[in-house]
Amino acid sequence: MTTRDELVGALAGRSALGSRADRGRMLDEFAALTGHHRKHAMRLLRAGGSNGASGPRLERRVYDQAMREALIVVWAASDRVCGKRCARWSRS
Repeated sequence: MTTRDELVGALAGRSALGSRADRGRMLDEFAALTGHHRKHAMRLLRAGGSNGASGPRLERRVYDQAMREALIVVWAASDRVCGKRCARWSRS
């Protein structure tokens, strides 16, 4: 992953200054090297690389027994509604 980010950083600066033909050539080379589609490669080069904000979650949310029982009671009282609807209710 690091080498791809380094490649994106190196090509992003060059592609911003290059002509249309140069950008097309760089885009073709980048897509061939990384295996990305051209549209995804264009977005990566336009953004200039990843910001490092995404990554694996450090810890999972764990509910204690009291919270789990309360959730089961609410779920049963709502006629066992699916999780998508529960999430929609919590945003309201």
